[in-house]
Amino acid sequence: MSLSDLSPKAHAPNFSAPEFRAALGMFATGVTIVTARTAEGEFVGLTANSFNSVSLNPPLVLWSLARAAASMPAFSTGSHYAINILAADQKELAKRFATKGVDRFADVAFLEGVGGAPLLAGAAATFECFNRSRYSEGDHVIFVGEVERCSHRVGASPLLYHGGKFYTEHPL
Repeated sequence: MSLSDLSPKAHAPNFSAPEFRAALGMFATGVTIVTARTAEGEFVGLTANSFNSVSLNPPLVLWSLARAAASMPAFSTGSHYAINILAADQKELAKRFATKGVDRFADVAFLEGVGGAPLLAGAAATFECFNRSRYSEGDHVIFVGEVERCSHRVGASPLLYHGGKFYTEHPL
């Protein structure tokens, strides 16, 4: 018997993938659009709710992307990207950047940030990140970005996602 045979291991799941997805959907999240500019000068972007803070010093954030995503080569090889936290009035933008086969940047107002990553007009907050590290876990890659610049719109209401639907905040 080897030492690895004595190491604890996870039990096999007792749920289906749809059940897991439905349970995850009960966690209310903000909605982001992660953007970058490829080495060829093309803009890429996608809607993501897998965003989280990691560290204040140094300033680090993370997000994750499916390994099968068409934009994976751009994000895994690029030096910079931006995370745009969407405001409550940007639901249609969130839907567009989640749709395949459309020109996601058509008529979208933005400024170019660090490394050319688009900073979307009207976002509640933006984080301009250096692509510091990547970790492959399961069917996703976790990206850790070192924040070089950030800004926020004072008083902006966030766009939220819960149970497959969009919401906005209501103070308790």
